[in-house]
Amino acid sequence: MKRHLLTLLAGTAALALLTACGGSSEPAADGPQTLKVALWNYATTPEFKAIIDGFQAANPQIKVEPVDILADDYAEKVTTMLAGGDTTDVLTMKNVIDYARFGTRGQLLPMTDQAKALDPAKYSGLKSYELDGKYFALPYRQDFWVLYYNKTLLKQAGVPESKLQNLTWADYATLAKSLTKGDGSTKVYGAYQHTWRSVVEATAAAQTGGDLLGGDYSFFKDQYTMTLDLQKDGVLLPWATAKSQKVSYNTMFSTGKAALLPMGTWYAATLLADTKAGKTKVDWGMAPLPQRAADGKVITFGSPTAFAVNKNSKHADAAKKFVEWASSEAGATAVAKAGVTPSLQSQQILDTYFALPGVPGDAVAKKAFKPDTVVLEMPVGEKSSDVDQILTEEHQLIMTGQKSLDDGLAEMAKRVKNEVR
Repeated sequence: MKRHLLTLLAGTAALALLTACGGSSEPAADGPQTLKVALWNYATTPEFKAIIDGFQAANPQIKVEPVDILADDYAEKVTTMLAGGDTTDVLTMKNVIDYARFGTRGQLLPMTDQAKALDPAKYSGLKSYELDGKYFALPYRQDFWVLYYNKTLLKQAGVPESKLQNLTWADYATLAKSLTKGDGSTKVYGAYQHTWRSVVEATAAAQTGGDLLGGDYSFFKDQYTMTLDLQKDGVLLPWATAKSQKVSYNTMFSTGKAALLPMGTWYAATLLADTKAGKTKVDWGMAPLPQRAADGKVITFGSPTAFAVNKNSKHADAAKKFVEWASSEAGATAVAKAGVTPSLQSQQILDTYFALPGVPGDAVAKKAFKPDTVVLEMPVGEKSSDVDQILTEEHQLIMTGQKSLDDGLAEMAKRVKNEVR
């Protein structure tokens, strides 16, 4: 017993000395490796667990440890981590604007060979990660915007769901007005449009071909006019109220306070999880995002999500294996089973998604999931972040009535030309 104790103490001392001298605390080469993956809101973002569990099942010699960060703090936190030489192995690229910044600063390992081995016709969003012919990330998810609707409220109003299959924005406005009922705490709004500028501006850019970085924002006018009119008529919750009270779009829709909700495909996963957990009883459906013209074509906007490998990773080969697996068919299947739309597009993946309990499988929903065009929510460029900030600030002034629409659009153009270009 004494001999065993002495041996144990000697081994412990040797390990402490090795660590103090800068030795690695990682297991031996033939033991399991531990990958750290930076992500956000792990408990409420189902595809992260699905990907990690699936990868570990396929690669039992590699353990994955999530580094959970609040969604609102994610971009700033990762920027600080990279600047400080943090060695977290895999970084989730929440948006392409941040990705472009990290990639051009040389903070990510190249994934060009892996990206060029993928078929861009099958991987939605892949091209968004090209930086001067090089790639530093692979997409695993592709969100785009659709129109969620409350089936019960439509039925009560005598509106057939098929009407939403080819909805124009003029139709949307008329329908939202007809669905607005009551007042005070019992009021049901015809629609809810969240406070993000993209609800108005990215929609307009996608459906008019307007350039968000160009400095001329006259193409925003129709979309803003409709939104402001609906707000004035009490069809939408006032923007100022939603912002100041930090109103959740999920609360507005899942409690039946709003009949229509333009929102990204990621929201379906939340509705599925909340329904399963008994948190909501809303009977919901999905339709294509309303269009400017009723020509049968669906143009929407969205953004891919990707994984990248930190240049300072101590386990680069294993990290690259994780990134590749997440974007593979196996990864895409895991993502689809979590109720999220993967980057890899195929009929098999689509069938997997619609086979999930609770996912609307009608013709309206299936059309929503096959848009003709998905435009990148914000173009990738050196000045994207600066322009985004200006447009966000002016959007707030327009929506709160502190500036007229014409003055706000003029100020956007002036500021972008003077402060950015």
